[in-house]
Amino acid sequence: MKATTTLLTFATVAMLWSCGSSNSTDTTEMADSTNEAMADSAETTGTGTAAAEEDSDFAIEAANGGMTEVQLGEVAKQKGTNPKVKEFGEMMVTDHTKANNELKALAASKNITLPAAPNEEMQKATADISSKNGKDFDKAYIDQMVKDHQKTVELFEDGQKNVKDPEIKAFIDKTLPVLKSHLEHVKTLDKAK
Repeated sequence: MKATTTLLTFATVAMLWSCGSSNSTDTTEMADSTNEAMADSAETTGTGTAAAEEDSDFAIEAANGGMTEVQLGEVAKQKGTNPKVKEFGEMMVTDHTKANNELKALAASKNITLPAAPNEEMQKATADISSKNGKDFDKAYIDQMVKDHQKTVELFEDGQKNVKDPEIKAFIDKTLPVLKSHLEHVKTLDKAK
């Protein structure tokens, strides 16, 4: 019975994705729907294996931001004209790939589904920045990095207060100082431009 209920829940989610999101490629919404379905299934079946909503919401947002930082970092390594912009892009790829991999493993162990790609808003921002060249690219990239890192630091600080799972909290505590150093670094680049 438990397997049937779980199967029906995932079938419902799949149907909603195919029917309700035919024009949407927002994988963060899909991940959120999957996590909600797993929580509903766990509640219905009494298995208790789903993550708390605060935990899965945090993980989805952190993954969304982390994937965006890697994508934009790759672009900065190629298109940046200022060597410091290229260097910062390389640091984003290295540091955020490491954090993304840790988050993926942690999420898998907690039955949290993460998005497969950044959400539509971040994809649009990445496309916009990627379309620029020269100093215009450097400026747009640095501006986006300041904005993204301010948002991410706030997400992680909120996560310290709201996340329930101790292992996810440990990930937050370990990662937040790195994010704060990224923010300070990119602010110095912003002042220098």
